[in-house]
Amino acid sequence: MKSDPVACPLPRILIVDDDPGTIRLLAQILKDLGKVYFTTQSMEALTLAQSISPDIILLDIEMPGLSGLEVCERIKSDPKFEDVPVLFVTSNVGVDVEARALTGGAIDFIHKPPAAALVKARVRNYLALKQKTDQLKMLSMLDGLTGVSNRRAFDKALAEEWRRAVRMGHSLSLIMLDVDHFKRFNDAYGHQAGDDCLRAVATTIKESVKRPGEMAARYGGEEFAVLLPNCSLDHALALAEIVRSSVEALAIPHGASDACTLVSISCGVAHVCAPIKTNDELPNITLNLRQAALDSTATDLVHEADKALYKAKTNGRNRVETAQLTLRNDVDQQHGG
Repeated sequence: MKSDPVACPLPRILIVDDDPGTIRLLAQILKDLGKVYFTTQSMEALTLAQSISPDIILLDIEMPGLSGLEVCERIKSDPKFEDVPVLFVTSNVGVDVEARALTGGAIDFIHKPPAAALVKARVRNYLALKQKTDQLKMLSMLDGLTGVSNRRAFDKALAEEWRRAVRMGHSLSLIMLDVDHFKRFNDAYGHQAGDDCLRAVATTIKESVKRPGEMAARYGGEEFAVLLPNCSLDHALALAEIVRSSVEALAIPHGASDACTLVSISCGVAHVCAPIKTNDELPNITLNLRQAALDSTATDLVHEADKALYKAKTNGRNRVETAQLTLRNDVDQQHGG
């Protein structure tokens, strides 16, 4: 019996027009192509776009208040919308207006009154293009050998999570992992066995990372990274130990290792915490913590995790060591902490 294909989420279509009649007509035309969202307000369009992450936007060029051109420019200024097609719906066919719209990020036009066949064909084609673009972008973020996220994806996620941690006062943990004596393993068992080993280790790491927002990535060579947003140091240490023991439990022989007779990993854990405090007696703590965080960088977190990993290797490998990037020391000292 053939299994059912995995259901793909419906494309999200956002229609922005101050004329409810045009919205109803376009929604009727496009109802079979995806899930339709709509608004008659320019400012609400910006909020709705952030909320639903549309796959395509049909935007009236002449809106009261914030114009369609301004809405388009604001949406396109956000990197996450750079690949979202914007089609202007307009009765104005002037060359100057269309040129400005294209310069502002629009990809095409639908002229009023909308012709059903043309609207449907255009939207279908651009949705197909968006899907292919998304697939290529996803592939560009995966490591070809192991199937986990690659260094490019990790760097992007780390920058985003660092900014969020600073903005929200959340903690952020990072585990750097290295396969012990991997060069010796390659020399002893061959590069094909080495590739199989890295794939097995990567799968084990990925299966251990379960909370939303957590990321397992191949950092380079035999080194991997696990990014843990809003995660305590204790949880990060516990997870690192789970990964370490799970890799050892794979029972892949490694007779050339000094650390273990099986393939093993060394782990370095770094943690940063910038909690927002609201104690009325210490009104400047939040600002001071945030400034301390801004004075540090995401690179510092990686550096601390690397130092902890080096300590794990120095202390015999096949173990977990930690380092903590502290943002509160200066503040605590200022207030006698």
